[in-house]
This record gives sequence, C-alpha cells and structure tokens, in this order.
Amino acid sequence: MLTPRTAHLIDLALDEDAGLGDVTSRAIFPATHHSRAFIETRQDLTLCGLTIAAAVFTRVDPALKVKLTATDGARVKNGARVLSVAGPTAALLTAERTALNFIQRLSGIATLARRYADALAATTTRVVDTRKTTPGWRALEKYAVRCGGCVNHRSSLGEHVLIKDNHIAAAGSLTHAVQLARAAAPHLAKIEVEATTLAEVKAAIRAGAEVILLDNMSPDLVRRAVALIAGAALVEVSGGVRFETLRDYALPGVDVISIGALTHSAPAADLSLTILPARPAPKK
Repeated sequence: MLTPRTAHLIDLALDEDAGLGDVTSRAIFPATHHSRAFIETRQDLTLCGLTIAAAVFTRVDPALKVKLTATDGARVKNGARVLSVAGPTAALLTAERTALNFIQRLSGIATLARRYADALAATTTRVVDTRKTTPGWRALEKYAVRCGGCVNHRSSLGEHVLIKDNHIAAAGSLTHAVQLARAAAPHLAKIEVEATTLAEVKAAIRAGAEVILLDNMSPDLVRRAVALIAGAALVEVSGGVRFETLRDYALPGVDVISIGALTHSAPAADLSLTILPARPAPKK
C-alpha cells in the first residue's frame, strides 16, 4: 500500500502534526541522542498498517531503522510487539503519533472486519464494504477491510453501474433508469439496481439487472425477494444490518451483505509506543 497517494497522506499528516517542528523533543534531545522503542498491542486485534507506520518513521528521518515483527492481516494477542524502531530520539518521538494514528485506524477496521467475516464463515454469504470511507483514505481503509477477511465493494463511481433511489427518482422510473444506463455504460459494466419493495424487485428483474440490492428490508422480506429473483441476478443486502442481526440476513440466495460500519464506525485499535530506558553512558 506504499503508493504515491499513501506517501502524500503521510506527508499531509506529518505537516499537520509537525509542520512547525517538534519543539519539545528538539529542546530536550540533541541530534546525537539515540533511543530504541517498540509498538505493542493493548488488545487482541487484527493488524493492518505496519508498513505505513514504518514509512512514517523513515519519512521523518531516514536514520531511523525500523523492523517489523508481525505482518498485516495477522491476528495478534494483547501485549504483542509488532514493530521496533531505533535511531535519533527526537525524530522517533516526532513520528510517534502519526505512525500510531495510521496503524490504530487501519487495525481497528481490520479487527472489526475480521469479526464480521468470522461470523459468516460457515455460510455462502460474504460481507463487503461501502464507499463510506474517510476522504482520501479509501484505498487504505479498503485494504484494511481485506486484511480483516471481508471483501471490497466498488472503490469509485467509475467501477460499475449502481442505480440508487435518487437516480430512479430523477429518471422517473426504475425501468427508465436501467434503460438509460444500459445504453450509455461500457459493455462490460454490470447493472446493479437498488430496490426497497418487492414491486421494485420485480421491475429490476424485468429490466435485466445483473445485481439487485435489497435496501432496508426485513429478513422476511429479503427471503421473499430472493424467491422472486430465483437466481436471475446476484443479491446484495444493505441497510439496517447490525452485527447482532447479521446471521438473520445471511440467507440462502443472499450473495453479499454490505456494511458501511466496517469503515465509518470502526473504533481505533489500542496500540502504543514505548521507549526503552536509556543505556547508561560507558565509564571512562
């Protein structure tokens, strides 16, 4: 994930936090003062963002030497050391919060995604994310979703056609919206249509939608919609699904359940950086 966009995000974050310098660390520690530190977990979690955290340290000062002791996607226990870093103390402390912000946010998403993926491991239904991501962070947050064992929905508006309620309202009807989209979309683009009622499900089937999104339906209504679709289209369930009701919606015939909370409501994972005690100066 160390793309030019990620490098830009790192630079933005460092400029935000240390654009005027780190007055505290620079006042206390001369350039010759070196330290060793490690990042450890404070909870059981699924890791994500280690290489990005490492890049933050070396972006602040290439003299900082980073060693990863775990990998993205790994499930680790509370107290595990996942990264060590050594080098100039002031630079290490300047990078600390930005490095932790990346790894805590992304590990939080990966940990939540792993919980959802595990809940449906015995079913044929997959959990996918949405575009409800932090502006600028979408690629990273969707990577974190994959690290947690869930699957990505479209990453941008340009990937496939998804006709939602506002498209239908503005076009005048679901059928007309599908006709317009099919006439103009690339020939390989799938047509997905959002349906909130069984009448709309029937209209989507007649219009030839390849994917039908059942929005804010109860499990019973989803069951009835799946029976109507009868394999004529892929079935996505979205809206109103909580972790507590996830299994209620993972019905035979439901291919994916999209969960915006994977990215927009994931709590930050608990990790911290600890500096090891300074080594005593050698006796002369």
